Amino acid sequence: MIFHKTPLENAYLIDIEKKIDERGFFARLFCNEEFAKHGIELHFIQANNSLSREAYTLRGLHYQLEPEAEVKLVRCIQGAFYDVILDMRPFSTTFGKSFGAILSADNRQMMYVPKGFAHGFITLEPNSEVLYMVSSPYCKHLERGVRWNDPYFNIDWPATPLVVSERDAAHPDYNNAYHLNPHAEVPL
Repeated sequence: MIFHKTPLENAYLIDIEKKIDERGFFARLFCNEEFAKHGIELHFIQANNSLSREAYTLRGLHYQLEPEAEVKLVRCIQGAFYDVILDMRPFSTTFGKSFGAILSADNRQMMYVPKGFAHGFITLEPNSEVLYMVSSPYCKHLERGVRWNDPYFNIDWPATPLVVSERDAAHPDYNNAYHLNPHAEVPL
């Protein structure tokens, strides 16, 4: 596995290392030892899979607050999407900054999303499928979301989405009291 630092603290874009022979190739998608070499200790508890039928479908940006903040390892298994991570850690030097990369079935890259980051993507092809590992269970009262076009963050997307769920479209504008507080109610 080849780890590429992103401009965001503790986040990585990962290439697999293929062992190629006459049959095709073999590659590791996850290895505790490789992650440990980069100071990352992981314990995944769940694998999720989503399919978006239409190109330019946007999902996210989602994250959970402590004590159930999630680490994610994201990979495209069919099609292609532009994957975005957003640093929501208030004391981080890269708070409020985002990074995006194209993940595709062809390039086989993965995005390592640290705790405290929001994550989302927009599909670039129809029938794009995502596989991602997560480190914490879903916890409704600690779940938060950032709207894809929130002016506070000004994320640079490659296209305007054509399909966004009602839930993702309704995320409120950024507000410290809600987005960073595990006891806050959704602002009206």
